[in-house]
Amino acid sequence: MKRICIHSTNVLSALGKTTSENFASVLNGDTGITRQEDGSFSSIIPPEILDEIAFSNPFTAYSRFEKMAIHSIKEALQASEIRMDDPRTIFILSTTKGNIDLLKTEGNVYPSDLSLHATAEKITLYFQAENRPLVVSTACISGLMALIVGQRLIRSGKYDHAVVCGVDLVSDFVTSGFRSFLALSDRQCKPFDATRNGINLGEAAATVILSNDKNLTENSDNIMLGEGASSNDANHISGPSRTGEELSLAIKNVLRKSKIKPEEIGFISAHGTATIYNDEMEAKAFQLSNITQSPVNSLKGYFGHTLGAAGLLETIISAEALKNDLVLPTMGWEVSGVSVPLKLSREVTYQPMRHFIKTSSGFGGCNAAMIFSKQN
Repeated sequence: MKRICIHSTNVLSALGKTTSENFASVLNGDTGITRQEDGSFSSIIPPEILDEIAFSNPFTAYSRFEKMAIHSIKEALQASEIRMDDPRTIFILSTTKGNIDLLKTEGNVYPSDLSLHATAEKITLYFQAENRPLVVSTACISGLMALIVGQRLIRSGKYDHAVVCGVDLVSDFVTSGFRSFLALSDRQCKPFDATRNGINLGEAAATVILSNDKNLTENSDNIMLGEGASSNDANHISGPSRTGEELSLAIKNVLRKSKIKPEEIGFISAHGTATIYNDEMEAKAFQLSNITQSPVNSLKGYFGHTLGAAGLLETIISAEALKNDLVLPTMGWEVSGVSVPLKLSREVTYQPMRHFIKTSSGFGGCNAAMIFSKQN
């Protein structure tokens, strides 16, 4: 089985333009979530951050979504020897809504402007990529699924590298959709807490470059990908399973295929949206998977729910934590509000470890899980 590593990364969010800036902000207990003019709480990238991004092509040729993606990919590539114009490199875009915010702009909006694949093609043209891109759009597990797809494509032998970028915006369309479900919190979100009452939306671009290059996979600083798996509740278009059995199936699969015992998991990077049903479902899934002895955290209190970028962003921040043997706290958590005892914390904790597991869940009942590990 080919060894595949995380070679380089970037996170662009309200907390910074680089992975290191974002990780430092999390360690400092900062949040990008603020009250917006409409009274909602969300994490919005300040305009001045995007204004600092320079493009060789006309700046006006790209939407806000595309600017975020291009910046994040450029930053990750600059820290890498991998090139997008290499025929052995595949580009994968992860998003739920893409350029949906263009609907509110004046002037003509064409179907191609909103097409996820057309957007991905536009990004590949900027980088003069050799191969046509792939798009993974599977609700809120898109980011983690894109990593699983990238891993499988490299294992197939067709590619040696994958540039995986997840992007989503906080738009009127997305905000109104979650508001119609009564899923938005009227304060900063509190994952797994007894007083949680919904999500905060967030926007971000996050890029992970995967590689099976032996010179890279033998670098002890690089985090290795273990197994990934997905499942579906077949329960409800927006409501998750009430038992957690389906997410547990994905978790058990990745543990078995990675040949890792539950007690070897250093921490669980949960989806942790701070909705009543999602947090309860995840807690039950962790219990069914026999991993409740591992610390659990959710990063939604720092970044908000970044939709198609969430699985990538949270993997990147968690990988940095793993490198430093740190378990990150769950911002906003005070008193447990789920029926299963979980090991949650309000402070950064040092703990030597080799593995963490990332979980994600989304509309349509989709679930995903993946193991990440330090070198032997």
